[in-house]
Amino acid sequence: MEYSKEFKAALSAFSSIEKDRLIFRLLKKDKLLSKKLYFELIDQETTDDKRNAMEENVAEKILLASKYIGNAKYFMSTVRTISADITEHVKITTDKFGEVSLNLLLINRILDYNEDLSRQRFDNVYKLYIYIINKVFKALVLTRKLDEDYWMEIDELLRETRDKISENHYLQKLCINNDLDINWLESDHIPENIEQIIKDIKSQGFLR
Repeated sequence: MEYSKEFKAALSAFSSIEKDRLIFRLLKKDKLLSKKLYFELIDQETTDDKRNAMEENVAEKILLASKYIGNAKYFMSTVRTISADITEHVKITTDKFGEVSLNLLLINRILDYNEDLSRQRFDNVYKLYIYIINKVFKALVLTRKLDEDYWMEIDELLRETRDKISENHYLQKLCINNDLDINWLESDHIPENIEQIIKDIKSQGFLR
């Protein structure tokens, strides 16, 4: 939404008390904005501190959820909740590195349980595997947009992802079927046109 000069002028004409009331009213309705402003204005924790806490949170929640891998709906719901926590972290801190690293960490911690996942019927893990493949593709897109100074750290996570996919027969097969080349899981090997590749894959009805 664009604001006219007249509207901006009317807001500027508010008294300090009126502006404060308006700000607090808006913040009550937008918790994410409230958290973002708190982080930017007075929070003693840095982006790195927040990311480190999220890393522990991701690992802990996947560990707890791993007991219920056989309950596909519950496990998938937990994974989506963790993903939403990561998204909120990124929106609050604008942590572009964390957006990649935390999502790859989530994938890798899930795939720590390859042995348990492999015992499940393929129908039960299909949605989870497609979800993982989509997240890998997104991580590749975001990695291309990161400053190359971050690539070495991201490559450690990507290599772990590649190794874990290679250990999971059905996931690896599904990657092939959805045109995800696991050789791309290294920063220097990510195609420059990765976004167009994904669009083409989706246009053919894959990644669903």
